[in-house]
Amino acid sequence: MAKKPDAVDATVVESVAAPPQPEMPTRVVWDDSAMHSSFANVINVINTREEFTLLFGTNQTWNVAGSKELIVKLSNRIVLTPYAAKRLVTLLNQHVTDYESRFGTMRLEN
Repeated sequence: MAKKPDAVDATVVESVAAPPQPEMPTRVVWDDSAMHSSFANVINVINTREEFTLLFGTNQTWNVAGSKELIVKLSNRIVLTPYAAKRLVTLLNQHVTDYESRFGTMRLEN
């Protein structure tokens, strides 16, 4: 008959446990398998206290001088929390500043 092993001392188990691993940064995986691309040359922003809504579209009026209306075909609506909207503003400012340092300042007309 085989001899039953003795109980393991808890202090021994603790001393053989693996040392704690340094915390690894979270790796972001960009899954673009369901992504759709759209073009927009018009954007509008609507906000409430709880959300910012970005409306993207394309100008459909080819002869703006001869028309009293500007027709915009809306294609996408993105709804963001206020914190996500602020992060978007920060990222866009950084990227526009980088773009202008490489390609020159862009002027917007009203």
